[in-house]
Amino acid sequence: MQQDTKPIKKQNNIAGWALLLGILLIASNLRAPLTAVGSLLSYIRDDLEISNTLAGSLTTLPLLAFFIISPFASTVANRIGMEWTIFYSFILLTVGLIIRTLSGITLLIAGTVVVGLAIGLGNVLLPGLIKMKFPMKIGLLTGLYAVFMNIFGSLASGLSLPLSRIGGWGWQGSLASWAILSVVALVVWIPQLKKKENSPTSEVSSHAIKNNIWKSPLAWYITVYMGTQSMVFFTMISWLPDILNNNGYTSDVAGWMLSLMQLAFIPFTFITPVIAERMSNQRLLAAITGILVIIGASGLLIGNAILITVAVISIGAACGSAFSLSMMFFSLRSNDGHEASKVSGMAQSFGYLIAAVGPILLGFMHDLTAAWILPLIVMGMVGIILIVSGMKSGTNEKIANVF
Repeated sequence: MQQDTKPIKKQNNIAGWALLLGILLIASNLRAPLTAVGSLLSYIRDDLEISNTLAGSLTTLPLLAFFIISPFASTVANRIGMEWTIFYSFILLTVGLIIRTLSGITLLIAGTVVVGLAIGLGNVLLPGLIKMKFPMKIGLLTGLYAVFMNIFGSLASGLSLPLSRIGGWGWQGSLASWAILSVVALVVWIPQLKKKENSPTSEVSSHAIKNNIWKSPLAWYITVYMGTQSMVFFTMISWLPDILNNNGYTSDVAGWMLSLMQLAFIPFTFITPVIAERMSNQRLLAAITGILVIIGASGLLIGNAILITVAVISIGAACGSAFSLSMMFFSLRSNDGHEASKVSGMAQSFGYLIAAVGPILLGFMHDLTAAWILPLIVMGMVGIILIVSGMKSGTNEKIANVF
């Protein structure tokens, strides 16, 4: 008698949709806790009476945490399982979100570091998880989770200031409110903990074992590309409101312009990886991202109202496309999920170290010159680096084959 396979297929479909929902909720938490700070930065600075340089570190510290934790993410996941690693990281995230709002600059900094460590784990593991669980839909799934990251990142930028005005919440209550989203993700992720195969390294790459990816020039180009696009994003998250304030925009309008920048991510984060997966190489796509950064920096420098709007959208489009391409490079330039996790860990470690320079450097330059001219010129130069490293990263090669 032939066994009825419909219940099994139905069960697999439900499990697949549950995994997808869990991934999207995890992704929704990987930007919002960081972008929520941007619109509140000036209020935090004034309330705690700190300098622009120290205020900029609130965006930089998570990036340094990414640098520290990223190389170890795949190792930890290999020992306790990818699903469990993500689960524990979100417990850590929830704790960090609460700690950073309790009292004073010390707990704010400590909580910010904890939040960065937690998000760093999720950043590294999601590309490898997608390559393992959805190997035939890497472009689509990369686009989807990038869209959710940026939707909630954009909402956090736009809503953080209005939330701070609810019933005397202040910036502390506004930042703490994002712990609700992390708790929801934790609850939805629980079914994934019951699965038997929880390791991101169930596939073992002979290439990754025989060759040290840290010696691969291609891996380093991907790292630089990842770092420079992150530098642009986190620098703009930190200082775009102040740049716009300097051009006569109110704090509310500047906050929503920051939200517009992130909304511009959405179509590009989804479309870019879908297109990239169908191309023999991604050199042209990567070069365009750098060109858009140069256009954006130029528009902000000129200061015309129309050009500023174009600049904000251009930077958003560039960061959205470049972020998705970075995530795609981890998968497209690797042979399997294990290797993708290794490349992701390397790129997001040193890449975010590069990115960490941005907010502090531009804040320091602004303190030094009392203007945004020099910082924006530097941002345009970063666009050139993005073009060069992106074209190298977009070559049709595997990291394990290029040493």
